Amino acid sequence: MPSKGFDDALRFFTAHENYVLTTHEGPDADGIGSELVLAAALESLGKRVRILNSEALAERYAFMDPKKRVQARKDGEFAPYTDGYVLAVMDTSDETNLGSAAGQILGGAKEVFFLDHHEQAPGNRLDGYADTTASSTSELALEIIGRLGARLDPISARAAYAGIVFDTGSFIYPKTTARTFRAAVALVEAGAVPNEIYKAMYESASVGALLLQQRVLSSMELAGDGRVAIQTMLKADLEAAGANYDDAEPLINIPLHSKNIEVSILIKENAEGRLRCSLRSKGEVNVSTIAQSFGGGGHRTAAGFKCPQGLAETKSEVLQKVSAALRAADTGA
Repeated sequence: MPSKGFDDALRFFTAHENYVLTTHEGPDADGIGSELVLAAALESLGKRVRILNSEALAERYAFMDPKKRVQARKDGEFAPYTDGYVLAVMDTSDETNLGSAAGQILGGAKEVFFLDHHEQAPGNRLDGYADTTASSTSELALEIIGRLGARLDPISARAAYAGIVFDTGSFIYPKTTARTFRAAVALVEAGAVPNEIYKAMYESASVGALLLQQRVLSSMELAGDGRVAIQTMLKADLEAAGANYDDAEPLINIPLHSKNIEVSILIKENAEGRLRCSLRSKGEVNVSTIAQSFGGGGHRTAAGFKCPQGLAETKSEVLQKVSAALRAADTGA
């Protein structure tokens, strides 16, 4: 379904009284930050708001939600408003990416509207607004809040700032623009403290996370004439390191520190044995297109998908598609 416009988003966030906010499974800092800042702003306008996600916040993001606003779905715990609610889907336009909460909250909503900055996957059925030029959904949420005339408070400003930091790689990714820095300034003026947020995000890792990094880096292989790095993380690595699955999140970016690496691939296995593949690119290869071919999505330079096959098959197919994309980029095809 084609994306609607900014004014449609304003109408949605003005026209109703009861809102439920949700984001994609495996919620990251941007999904969480956009939920929290928009929820606080809507409440400042007299709206009623609840946040319900399929999964609990990872420990590394607990600092973003000191009031524990974010609920994780558990059977029987979610009681909709008796007079109905509308649903705002944050940081994804794909209903299949909402996890276990999808059926429960989509089915009961009077209206559903997404706010997102990712490329829309083919066949998307949800209604909403996507701006792929925005650095993050937190940035988009802040622009909505500004037009609504709602207030920012220090706690939600901190959450949104963390969301922007996360999705811009600390203000260095290609979609970081003057618009992004204007949003950051507004959040700092509202009470976000950049140094405190940086420490919470990047200087609070466990020893287990460091040991996991050691193990995953030791798995790295090079392909595509040394321009592609692929790493694997098995649940045995998590157990041996005493780490959490979420501790692997930063590891995809490490190979890109090399001037020779154009694409980084990380295939991760969680404690239940399910595989997920993350892809990062310096820009020559559109990894979103590759992820979409496996049923996933994302941005040109950052994307991912749930692996429909085993480790060996996924690794082989992804490498084939990345190598083909590199050859096409080299020839200008």
